[in-house]
Amino acid sequence: MTTLQDELTPTLPAALRRIPLRPAEGWLTLFLVIVMTVAVAWSFDDAAWVPGGAELGDFFMPAGILAVLIGFATAKVGWSRWLSHFVGAVFAALILPIWVGAAIDPAEGATIGELYRATASSVTRAWIDLAILNKSVTVQTGHYLLAIGIVVWSVGHFAAYGVFGHRRPLDAVIVVGLILLGNMSMTANEQLPFLVLFSVAALGVLARSHAFDEQTTWIRRRIGDAGAVRGLYLRGGAAFIALAVAGSLILTAAASSAPLAGQWTAVGERLIDISQWLQRILPFGGNPRSVGVGFGPQALITGQWSTDQSHAVTIQVAATETEDFYWRATVYDRFDVNGWSWSTSDEIERAGGEFLLGDMADDPSRVGGRRELRFSVQPVGLRGPWALSPMDPAWVSRDSEVVSVGLDGYFGGIRLDGGQRPYEVLAWVPIVGEQAEGGLSQNRLRAAGTDYPGEIVALYTQVPDGAIGPDGEALIARIRELAPDSNPFDIADTAVNILRGRTFTYDTDVRDVTDCQTLGAVECFARYKRGYCLHYASTMAVLLREMGIPTRLAEGFLPGTRDSTGREAIASSAQHAWVEVYFPGYGWVAFDPTGGGVAQAGPLPSGAPLASTRPSAVPLTRPPETDPDVPPAGGGQLPPGSTTSRGGDAPLLIAIAIVLLLAVSGLAFVAWQRGPRGDLTADGVWRSIARTAGRFGFGPRPTQTVYEYAGSLGDVLPASKPELQTVARAKVEVAYGRRILGDDGMRALRDAQRRLRVGLLRLALRRKERRARRRGRST
Repeated sequence: MTTLQDELTPTLPAALRRIPLRPAEGWLTLFLVIVMTVAVAWSFDDAAWVPGGAELGDFFMPAGILAVLIGFATAKVGWSRWLSHFVGAVFAALILPIWVGAAIDPAEGATIGELYRATASSVTRAWIDLAILNKSVTVQTGHYLLAIGIVVWSVGHFAAYGVFGHRRPLDAVIVVGLILLGNMSMTANEQLPFLVLFSVAALGVLARSHAFDEQTTWIRRRIGDAGAVRGLYLRGGAAFIALAVAGSLILTAAASSAPLAGQWTAVGERLIDISQWLQRILPFGGNPRSVGVGFGPQALITGQWSTDQSHAVTIQVAATETEDFYWRATVYDRFDVNGWSWSTSDEIERAGGEFLLGDMADDPSRVGGRRELRFSVQPVGLRGPWALSPMDPAWVSRDSEVVSVGLDGYFGGIRLDGGQRPYEVLAWVPIVGEQAEGGLSQNRLRAAGTDYPGEIVALYTQVPDGAIGPDGEALIARIRELAPDSNPFDIADTAVNILRGRTFTYDTDVRDVTDCQTLGAVECFARYKRGYCLHYASTMAVLLREMGIPTRLAEGFLPGTRDSTGREAIASSAQHAWVEVYFPGYGWVAFDPTGGGVAQAGPLPSGAPLASTRPSAVPLTRPPETDPDVPPAGGGQLPPGSTTSRGGDAPLLIAIAIVLLLAVSGLAFVAWQRGPRGDLTADGVWRSIARTAGRFGFGPRPTQTVYEYAGSLGDVLPASKPELQTVARAKVEVAYGRRILGDDGMRALRDAQRRLRVGLLRLALRRKERRARRRGRST
């Protein structure tokens, strides 16, 4: 009696004849692997990481399914792991660019060549933006889609070959599960159904794979009814899966504690740094999960502003302080259509208590109208190393690095050493009003003139190509038309009033405005008139720059809630962006154009009319010279520290590390030569041999007995066969015969282990036998 496979075999190619019409693991196992991969692909698609529309990721699921089928086919043909992965990579390189091209340029009737060119063009432009033009962010999305597509494809191919070729379903479940959990941890979307779907499929794969291995063992050893055994395992596995999933869902709905929440506090700072670096290469869309509020070397304008009401920082000022302050962290000079960064940056090391802005262009002693403000900062949910201070910081109590921009040295930020510890600050803040020389008033700023330093003009009036279009030009014309005068203050004040008006709408989620990817943030905001603080501040800054007024963008916090003791609590939702405009003789003055009732900056007093004048600089108090070992005095004042720069011991530390590394390596080599020491057991020696051989691809199969594995390993290493037999005999006698080895037996076991430690290293050269072994596993 012939089967369908027997009838078809003569007409099939030789490679395909080896593929059974029904896999031994069953079609249901293949289906469950597909479900695992679909859960991951669906999770990426639901997160909508790629800006420009949720439909861009629709090809993730078919890509994952196709990758599973290719991995399954190559495993059943009997190809080796590396050949299978190479074939899968070739298919990915041929197919994924077509899907990406169709997503980013969905033209009707586009040829395959045109789709390839669309993908290549997007990836090339992204590389030019980041590597050649050194932009802070790229608006291209082709490379982003390609990267996620490769991840999904790799997940599917790896899972299929791991289950059907490598016979290691647990590896497949772990890798695919980690990818799914990683994506779920980054998005704030509700993705529990994907985790449930994956869990059911993964447990099913493990249960069926275990049942298949047990059935194979029973058939091979001819004991009992193999089919009944497999059915027993499958029924027990199904019951376990149902109870596990149901229990997990009940626990998820009922649990109210978070026992591990505090363990991730130290991770937040690093996660923010990584996410900001990734957003430069892969501009996030979607709804990312907040890892804590923080700042960094760039401020990217994305489709969503995500904050929460958690406690970010506590600031203690004097109880008599009545003025509210914007708490600035970083300031940027360079605009790249969709983000801000530092055009150049130099980090100047300062010891705790040392004057921060000495020899810098932003040294406030060069202008007048400043007063001292002392305060302490206690980070809570705030991540990152950046110190907070309103306007010009004089010194901080901890060692730091001042980021300096440009040749003359303009302030960019203060990077603190020592992690999330409290610190104290002395700052110089502008005096509002005309009661002091250099105090700020509207008429004084109107009379400040436009005698700007050369580097101020070069750094802070730069506008990139494409930043302003027809709608931005129309907004400039409107500002000029409504401004009562052409001086910089009236222009800036009019821009604030227009942007805060009813024409513009404050909205923290503008992901539906997809044109911003091609128009640029300022032109898009001028056209659609929706956005959050970064849109408002960037638009004002760029428009003023276009009119020749030096402007920069600042990030930090809005004023918090202050009690009668001077304790000011600031929430994460107070993270904010505003602009600073330069006025000769007065320095940088903050303006906040954000509408929607968000801005808290009030108008300056009008002041007395006066002609154009430049106030004289007023000497400011430097930090007092005191003993650095004395603890801080009352009232928040900290003594200055040493001015010696840090890092002088780095060569010595490197030399010590090298010596320690050599010493440890030498001790390890001596221990290797001397062989095993301490208590010796037959079971421990056997596990050591199996573990070492497994690292070279010659580990024991689940169905092999001790003697069978020792014999097969001895066939590969004939010179080590006596030692392998000695260890196998000892293992069986102790484990199954309940014998205790005598002195001679222990001596023979120790000698065998010592020789096998070297003999097993020859397995690394047995490439042909390793391939044959893998081929035997796949049949």
